[in-house]
Amino acid sequence: MNPLDTVEIGSTNVRVTRLGLGGAPLGALSGEDGARMAAETVRRGYELGVRFFDTAPLYGRGKSERFYGTALGEFPREGFALSSKVGRVLNPNGGADGALGENPPYDAVFDFSRDGVLRSVEESLERTRLTRLDIALIHDPDDHWEQAIGEAYPALAELRSQGAVGAIGAGMNQWQMQARFAAEGDFDCFLLEGRYTLLDHSALSEFLPLCEAKGIGVILGGPYNSGVLASDLGADTTYFYERTPPEVLARARRAKAVCDRHETPLKAAALQFGLAHPAVAATIPGPRTPAEVEDNLAMAAFAIPPALWAGLKDDGLLPRTRRLPKDNLVSDNDKKNDDKSGDNGKKNGNESDKKNGERRTRVSLWSVTVKYWTLVVWVLAAFLAVWTALFIASYDFSRYTGGDAIITD
Repeated sequence: MNPLDTVEIGSTNVRVTRLGLGGAPLGALSGEDGARMAAETVRRGYELGVRFFDTAPLYGRGKSERFYGTALGEFPREGFALSSKVGRVLNPNGGADGALGENPPYDAVFDFSRDGVLRSVEESLERTRLTRLDIALIHDPDDHWEQAIGEAYPALAELRSQGAVGAIGAGMNQWQMQARFAAEGDFDCFLLEGRYTLLDHSALSEFLPLCEAKGIGVILGGPYNSGVLASDLGADTTYFYERTPPEVLARARRAKAVCDRHETPLKAAALQFGLAHPAVAATIPGPRTPAEVEDNLAMAAFAIPPALWAGLKDDGLLPRTRRLPKDNLVSDNDKKNDDKSGDNGKKNGNESDKKNGERRTRVSLWSVTVKYWTLVVWVLAAFLAVWTALFIASYDFSRYTGGDAIITD
């Protein structure tokens, strides 16, 4: 696959590269060196062809957005898509506002009200130095459903209708509430963190088919499950930002063993697994350095042998389902199982296909018959024409002129 291919978010005009750049880790960088490293990381992503960048006011309490504003300001505005989030506002805490990279004197406070959303978007535009957001996401409304759907969503929908934002959605690390959003609102995309990875397939059976059916683009955050799938799989690795549980770590090690047998880096499998699903538009790992950007791009472009996916499934590390989602992720055994169980309506479909096949057969026989007799007529006509020509050439017409030759001077 080419991770630099672009796809459309839902039915909007917003296009993103399949591999994006997540901005949460950049918010943790600090000081002059941190600011410089953040700018170099974003700049390197753009130079390599990445055209999708994600951030939020929460990340470093505005630092991530400011870093993006500095780095992306060097490039044409139409050359990239940027997503940010609403649901938290940054309130001054009385400290002094220092140089770029210093810890900002703000506290992040939940606010899903209409005024809070409008304020959040306006302040994000100031920090990123942009005039519009390509994507605006309701951020972590887990405990704020009523206000999120009742105020934040209508405010974003209004901004979308005005052209202030290109696409709207929600960003969470659970899919259940996002499914509620999909049922009750007109959303273009969802940012789902950590719930469709090599280690967590919980979004596969319900959420991803729902998004696919409704034409909602899914952006995958945390494809490495907050670090474990990009680590050396030591005991101190993290999973959902906490120490990896022993059973999860054992599962990751088993996955790595399969990848090793097929000479494929675990990180490559982790990135490409999510991108293979037809509902998924992009994935956004969060690099901290230009080298990590380069590595992510190499892993997303790595040529993975189809046998790897079959091996992961044979070892019980991936679900045995045809909805897993590309043909090269389905082993022969899975196809046989699918044939035995069948899809809904398959019997009726087969009967319809049989009737249609019989009609096509009758039409085909009639067509052959017509063509045969047409050919016979043409052959007879050609024979008659030749016979007539030979007859005229050999016939003696002189008897009608008395046999006298006509001579002229």
